[in-house]
Amino acid sequence: MDKHNVQGHISGQFNAELEHIRNQVLAMGGLVEQQLNDAINAIHHLDMTLAAQIIKNDQQVNAYEVAIDQEIIRIIARRQPAASDLRLVFAISKMVADLERIGDSTKKLAQVVLENIDHQPLLISLENLGRQCSSMLNEALDAFARMDAEQAFKIHRQDEKIDRQYECIIRQLMTFMMADPRSIPAVIDVMWAARALERIGDRTQNISEYVIYFVRGEDVRHLKPQQLLEIMENS
Repeated sequence: MDKHNVQGHISGQFNAELEHIRNQVLAMGGLVEQQLNDAINAIHHLDMTLAAQIIKNDQQVNAYEVAIDQEIIRIIARRQPAASDLRLVFAISKMVADLERIGDSTKKLAQVVLENIDHQPLLISLENLGRQCSSMLNEALDAFARMDAEQAFKIHRQDEKIDRQYECIIRQLMTFMMADPRSIPAVIDVMWAARALERIGDRTQNISEYVIYFVRGEDVRHLKPQQLLEIMENS
């Protein structure tokens, strides 16, 4: 086998490895998204069985994280990727960590359902925020699948809406708590759940940043909205 064919074989094998790990991330993302949708349904229906299943399934999310991390280490050790390939590996590594944390937040939602079965009105107040977070995560995973920086930018801006909704819920819960001090323990639990949803929005925003980083080659973490807009317009 001549040198050219050897290089072609190695390149093809490397591309296959990258595609496999990318597909693993999408599979992990699909599981996390399903977990979040199940948590929202468990809140709506006060479904104790579904909530318990969510907690159990979190082990699968953790297993994905470990397996993908191990594969990333093997790829770096064997292939020593450069340029855009290295950006993809880095973006995947960061994305997997955020997906695992989204899974943790979803597990918290399920735990709140199990512990507050008698406080449905309080839990239902979280449903709209949960639906927004689920839609945002779905769009972020789609942007990753298509490596669409423009869509990722639109998703990034959605976190502001999540934050406003979260603040509104916290104000409502505080008003409820002051009106009925007996509700304080339950309200605190629901606040905890609302915070978990707000963090899901933050983690999803991070995923959009990793897509932009891979596609545009710009690290946009911690930038102000106007700075990010300028990068998207000029790159």
